[in-house]
Amino acid sequence: MARSCGGSLIDREMSDADPGEVARRWLAAFNTGDVEAVVDLYSEDAVHESPKVRNTMPGSGGKLVGKAAMREWWQQALRRQPGIAYDLTALTSDRSRAVIEYVRRAPGEEPLAVAESFEVRHGKIIHSVVYHFG
Repeated sequence: MARSCGGSLIDREMSDADPGEVARRWLAAFNTGDVEAVVDLYSEDAVHESPKVRNTMPGSGGKLVGKAAMREWWQQALRRQPGIAYDLTALTSDRSRAVIEYVRRAPGEEPLAVAESFEVRHGKIIHSVVYHFG
């Protein structure tokens, strides 16, 4: 564990690589509509799995692979549903994973309870999986 050195480079690097911090940055970027910031949190060949992807893109198996596919997905999603927001209700993490729970709020839709897991290596998401409840 890094020693506190008044915000040293080591502390910042450890914080940047912390899966819980990565998940918080992901949520903040999504909620501000900053697709580039969201995509930047993923590794080049990352995989994202979601029931929304499965329902919207038949034949995808619910998976997006790589930053380009994720960028296109989130740009389209934000265009389809302007005003969508995720309200964090819980976060837990360890050295390699973070799981967040949030309420998905989209104009004209009922709120949806969601959990999302992030597998993180070297500060980048390598695999994320979305679960819908309700």
